[in-house]
Amino acid sequence: MALSDAELAARLADHAGRILLAVRDSGLIAAKALGKAGDQTANQFLIAAIAEHRPDDGLLSEESKDTPERLGKSRVWIIDPVDGTREYGEERTDWAVHVALSIDGKPEIGAVALPGLNEVLRSDQPRALPAAGTPLRMVVSRTRPAAEALSVAEKLGAELVPMGSAGAKAMAVIRGEADIYLHSGGQHEWDSCAPAAVALAHGLHVSRIDGSPLVYNQRDVYMPDLLICRREHARPVLDLLMDAAA
Repeated sequence: MALSDAELAARLADHAGRILLAVRDSGLIAAKALGKAGDQTANQFLIAAIAEHRPDDGLLSEESKDTPERLGKSRVWIIDPVDGTREYGEERTDWAVHVALSIDGKPEIGAVALPGLNEVLRSDQPRALPAAGTPLRMVVSRTRPAAEALSVAEKLGAELVPMGSAGAKAMAVIRGEADIYLHSGGQHEWDSCAPAAVALAHGLHVSRIDGSPLVYNQRDVYMPDLLICRREHARPVLDLLMDAAA
């Protein structure tokens, strides 16, 4: 039986994560080369499997040369074989595999694997959100927290939760480890498409930091900012960002 788009995304993310763990656990790759080896191996698996199961769809991958053919496609798979290469190499758990399907520019289908936690979060299997934190918790980069995020967190009285990859940070809101993920330090479409699809399916607010929607499969794939949060926190955060920009 043919796989649905959602099932395909989830299986791709899951198996790519298993491949990455096997590469890392083999002990055959030096630490300084591990990130590149893992990225390339997982990417080859993902692009081969997508070509096998969805040969007519477009593809955008962080680890493959971009081509203009995808711009004429309604359906485009947007993948990041290893989101959080540093964390992957350091054997932390806050790295992810992103597999998403953008349809007419919208993040419709997504799966985010957290291989270090043996978990795959999917857009077709939303779960009930845990209770909000008290005080609020804002997940930020563990190495380069964005100035806007630090400012908003201070004004909201939110605790900072440092974490690695964008996917891990976005999924932390779903998993109940944080309430707000605000990023303004620069990203690309593959950093946010799968997390956005999964977050939207869970009823979270997802937007650019000016409140506009995320639009994918653009010629310029740079997408520098992102807000994912529980819906009740979106307006206060956006208002603070607007005041700061005024």
